[in-house]
Amino acid sequence: MHDNQPRTITPDDLPEVITRYLTAHRAHDTGTAITTFTDDATVTDDGNTYRGSAAIEQWLDRSANEFTYTIRLTNAQEADTAHYIATHHLEGNFPGATIDLRYRFTLRDDLIEHLVIEP
Repeated sequence: MHDNQPRTITPDDLPEVITRYLTAHRAHDTGTAITTFTDDATVTDDGNTYRGSAAIEQWLDRSANEFTYTIRLTNAQEADTAHYIATHHLEGNFPGATIDLRYRFTLRDDLIEHLVIEP
């Protein structure tokens, strides 16, 4: 994948499942967000990895309620038809108050198989 550098795309060009996840996540709609993942999906966030629907659902609930913040999509990239990056700017009452996070998605069968969230 190293010779296939991600190319910038418009947020509207992100796959529907990613847009659906991001919209649900922003709205703290865990029920909808969890439907965007494969049954064996993994999410890595803040140095922790969550495997499977139950663990991801707990992570979604906790992340929705732990801090109050605004989130704005600032960049979207496509590496290939299964790998996308959505960069978000967050401002809120978490340590540091502002951060830009890269949401790196790997898709399988039109669902999210892996999500890595990192600065």
